[in-house]
Amino acid sequence: MTRPTILKALYLGVVSGILLGLLLKLIESITTVRVYTLLLNIDFIPIIGGIAWGETVEFIFHVLVSIVIAFIFVYLVIRLRIEKSFTKLLFLSFILCLPTFFLYFLLSSLAIKEVPAWNDWLAFTYWSVAHLFYVWVLPVLYKKM
Repeated sequence: MTRPTILKALYLGVVSGILLGLLLKLIESITTVRVYTLLLNIDFIPIIGGIAWGETVEFIFHVLVSIVIAFIFVYLVIRLRIEKSFTKLLFLSFILCLPTFFLYFLLSSLAIKEVPAWNDWLAFTYWSVAHLFYVWVLPVLYKKM
């Protein structure tokens, strides 16, 4: 990867991760459904889960995950040579982010702090809509650069 490609992936990961986090925070503040809390929750992870991290640090963890997804996205876009097709970029983004929809069930089941139940379908809908927004944002930002 070249330096501009690395910077592009960093930009994509940071901006898309921040946008997803802000959207879920907005949803939680309007509805009181704790989807933002679920997004940032790491209390079930051994060793680091026992530390009382502040919201800012937990948000940084979330953005780091987004950066990893963005690096994989950019690498595959270049490898597959699909940079010109928005439809293919969107499909790739969807495939890469597909596990995030199902993570809702795992994360809500493992959480120690109060988060939506694994079978809270309204919370799952909010989670899914926000992640579909993320799926859309990755290729949009990529094309704008």
